[in-house]
Amino acid sequence: MLSKEEISRYNRHLILPGFGVQSQEKLKQSKVLVIGAGGLGCPVLLYLTAAGVGEIGIVDFDTVEESNLQRQVLFTVNDIGKPKAEVAAAKLSLQNQFIKFNTYSLRLENKSALAIFPEYDIIIDGTDNFATRYLVNDACVLLGKPLVHGAIYKFEGQVSVFNYTDRSGKTGPSYRCLFPVPPAAGSVANCSEIGVLGVLPGIIGTLQATEAIKLITGIGEPLSGKLMLFDALTMNSTLVKINRNQARVNDVPKDTAAFLKTDYDFFCGNKNRLTIKTITVTELQKMIENKNEVQLLDVREEGEEPFIDELRDLHLPLGEVCKHAQLIAKNKKVIIFCKGGTRSKRAIELLEKEFAFTNLYNLEGGVMEWIKHYQLK
Repeated sequence: MLSKEEISRYNRHLILPGFGVQSQEKLKQSKVLVIGAGGLGCPVLLYLTAAGVGEIGIVDFDTVEESNLQRQVLFTVNDIGKPKAEVAAAKLSLQNQFIKFNTYSLRLENKSALAIFPEYDIIIDGTDNFATRYLVNDACVLLGKPLVHGAIYKFEGQVSVFNYTDRSGKTGPSYRCLFPVPPAAGSVANCSEIGVLGVLPGIIGTLQATEAIKLITGIGEPLSGKLMLFDALTMNSTLVKINRNQARVNDVPKDTAAFLKTDYDFFCGNKNRLTIKTITVTELQKMIENKNEVQLLDVREEGEEPFIDELRDLHLPLGEVCKHAQLIAKNKKVIIFCKGGTRSKRAIELLEKEFAFTNLYNLEGGVMEWIKHYQLK
């Protein structure tokens, strides 16, 4: 039952035709887990809190950084360095005192997913990496939980609902039906490497919150079996049909024991199958000072800043390295770098496999590590 204060707070819901008291009480009884309190998670959390979802879990291991403030609208400069999950819960509690918040300041792993997910009705994925997306999907399939998916890239976003069982008992597609296999490691840059329009996660996160409210209350038609694509530059949106592929659903570990043994970082290529030689920024700086003969290869995208004067040499975006492999030296050490060190590892894997290079070194931490050591002092 709604209290007198709740009736006043949710008045605009209660007078809405087709919504009313019954839907609001469903929201009050619901439990939703939001994975990630970043660009997507912030608007999801804000609107689920405002809507009156009774219990909200927040999973995020990260702390607030200044670069987050461009799009993560729950945080301010006073929150820099603080745990995102804790800060979010504290602020949201001031917005709506009727909501119970549970915080999990941890990196989601197989074991923690199986421990946390059963406590919630709906799982919302606001993460930015493929390993966690597959982990979350598989846990939802095993536990029978609907999953609200959202993702962003530069100026574009997508939203869908996976593993949803409708009133007739029919279960829709899973994330694996849309993406049977992950993209090659390093082939898709995240927003910290390639950038993102600040308002875009607000749009996509709000759509995710909308889907969650629809699932809870039973109003409307959820995006199960459909992928909504949104382009912020043109304001065009497209619905793409997704069919349930039982063979892909069967790729999910068959039971909890198998799930616990699955290494999603390895599955997504984040753990190197080859041993990659590395070099630190301090070691590279000494080589430059001693005028050692080396070639520096930048595999970031065109226009991706900052460019460092000391590191200017050969520039080939990751997608072009194999096309222009003849430009890469074989008679000297070649130091390959990107913004953070992920795409450069992928470049080395490709070049060693396709062209038998043996003289390639990955710059640990990439450009950001160089800046930390030599341009922020």
